[in-house]
Amino acid sequence: MRLNLIPIRDLDVVQKSLYDDMSAGIRENFKGFSAVEKGGELIGPWNPWLMFPKFGGPVWALVKALSTSPALANSVREVAILVTGAHFHAAYELYAHGLVAELQGLSDAKIATIVAGQRPADLTEHEALSYDMASSLVSGGVLPDLVYRRAVEAFGTEGAAELIYLTSLYCMVALTLNAFDVPVPEREVS
Repeated sequence: MRLNLIPIRDLDVVQKSLYDDMSAGIRENFKGFSAVEKGGELIGPWNPWLMFPKFGGPVWALVKALSTSPALANSVREVAILVTGAHFHAAYELYAHGLVAELQGLSDAKIATIVAGQRPADLTEHEALSYDMASSLVSGGVLPDLVYRRAVEAFGTEGAAELIYLTSLYCMVALTLNAFDVPVPEREVS
């Protein structure tokens, strides 16, 4: 990892405020995976955001905006996040959202197929649309009109926009994780 974890005692005033907000958000919205070390230090994308609050604060604001009263079903959101993480080979993103997707009811087979960069044959109609949209977006270029129209028909204009911004956000998350070489937490041996 290219950035050391920031001990809570070393946070400046701006970082401490952001830390408190992120810690509360993690407890509320990011369950099922490790995001906080035993000493309270934040791991995953949160540590780089905290290290550089000028950039991390606005990213965190977008995370909160997309986490508050989402229009899309959780499985639809997780498909898009996994597609994005798989495209960028973002290990922590795949670790965290593989676990979240499992908690949201996606089968291990679906998760494994998406993580392998393939489209599962047994996705629901909305999950398949999420896969197609996220896959098109991360591939670059203009989103095909047919994909956009199908998303608007299925999710409404606001839901389609949520899916676009969610995929965009997780592109940023993946790039942050990869740029700072953020590792997957070690598993505790029982």
